[in-house]
Amino acid sequence: MKIAIGSDHRGVELKSKLNKFLTSKKIEVKDFGTKGKKSCDYPDFGFKVAEEVAKGNFDFGLLICNTGLGMSITANKVKGVRAALCINEKLAEYARRHNDANILVLSAEFVNEELGKKIIETWLKANFEGNRHKRRVDKITSYESKFVEREPWELELKRLKQEARKWQSRAWRR
Repeated sequence: MKIAIGSDHRGVELKSKLNKFLTSKKIEVKDFGTKGKKSCDYPDFGFKVAEEVAKGNFDFGLLICNTGLGMSITANKVKGVRAALCINEKLAEYARRHNDANILVLSAEFVNEELGKKIIETWLKANFEGNRHKRRVDKITSYESKFVEREPWELELKRLKQEARKWQSRAWRR
């Protein structure tokens, strides 16, 4: 199993501890930063981790910032990512079982090292249940696809269709 991790300056201490925990469990971990406590912008690291997970280079992601909210919002902007902010084990279980979350987000303010370990273990042990939950996740994926930048040829095709409709309506008016 491979996990991409990242944090801002407020989550760097918890990230370091949880990185060691994951490594001790024989999980391959890559840290995408930040490395220090100097103030930085969480999107810089949230996007890196989310993109790596979305590309399939990592099985899962783990993001940490002070509240977890900023990282959640950031990661969920990346197509194919379902990031879940979890502050207890039950949320972590449901995030995987019902929402097929592929990125776990933790709050450095509300989650200490021991709780973080429990949340991670619960999240990694849980499996997506599928069935009615798959239908719901598929709806999210379908909706998300409407807002992804299209290929140039798709944009040109759309423009040509609009042009054809315009000429067609003019012809019908005659």
